[in-house]
Amino acid sequence: MSKSADPRRRSALQIWEKLADFKRGEFYDHTTFRFTSAGLNVAVLAKVGGLLMYLDSLYRYPVKGLSPEPLMSVDLIESAYFPGDRLFALENGPSGFDPEAPVHQPKIKFLMLMKNDALAKLKSHYEDSSGILTIKQGGRIGVQACLFERSGRARIEAYLTDYARNELRGAIRLLTAPEGFRFTDSKSGFISLVNLSSVKSLGQALEAFVDPLRFRANIYIDKAAPWSELEWPGRQMRLGEARLEILKMTDRCAATGVEPGTGIRDMDIVQALYKNFGHNDCGVYARIISGGRVAPGDTLEFL
Repeated sequence: MSKSADPRRRSALQIWEKLADFKRGEFYDHTTFRFTSAGLNVAVLAKVGGLLMYLDSLYRYPVKGLSPEPLMSVDLIESAYFPGDRLFALENGPSGFDPEAPVHQPKIKFLMLMKNDALAKLKSHYEDSSGILTIKQGGRIGVQACLFERSGRARIEAYLTDYARNELRGAIRLLTAPEGFRFTDSKSGFISLVNLSSVKSLGQALEAFVDPLRFRANIYIDKAAPWSELEWPGRQMRLGEARLEILKMTDRCAATGVEPGTGIRDMDIVQALYKNFGHNDCGVYARIISGGRVAPGDTLEFL
């Protein structure tokens, strides 16, 4: 019997297609591609009594504070950071960061959404091979330059100095993370995960749609029970070919109040979390204890 004729596979594919149709109607257009990469994973989604928890989407943020980049798959490496994530940061006045002896710096020292709402209006894309960073504003390229070159970094700095000129504490300097270091918000922020069911629960409490991208996670998980992640720290999970250890909850700040794409501060997510759920957490941080490829559609199970 061929794979396409296998009734179990047909059933799984029908489940996936219905789920994809639902997601396309509920979420934002630019992420609908996520389902096209899941053909090899879809068969494992069928389970008697319902669907397994699965990886919905992947994102990286090459420049701290700038826009997310969706990924079709990623190869996680043991004890490493999420690939291509927070490689660069925009120093807002002297931060004291020393690339020869890098230590974690509080995010307030950089341009970031908690204080600089207008960053959300920019659309950025970074090419790893060429080092070219492109920043668009209103659909048009505002600046495009190679970060491998000092002159290119200077062009990015000049553009953002003009763009954020009313919110600067000092000169903008584009910092590059040295090997083995990243500009994450948390010292243990190797990988961030968000439970989409919890985001939906928050939206129900607010009686409004809450865009999951407000939480700037690397991995978005679906079909977990709402707020079940509160019990995840200390546990290990298998995700695709990789294994993760959940380290701690992710406490949220005012950056979540900024609407992605518009830069409008239209919600008080932190207050809504406290008021409705008694905490300001949404998502978890994890470390990679065994590497491997992960992709949308991969299932998640606790070990």
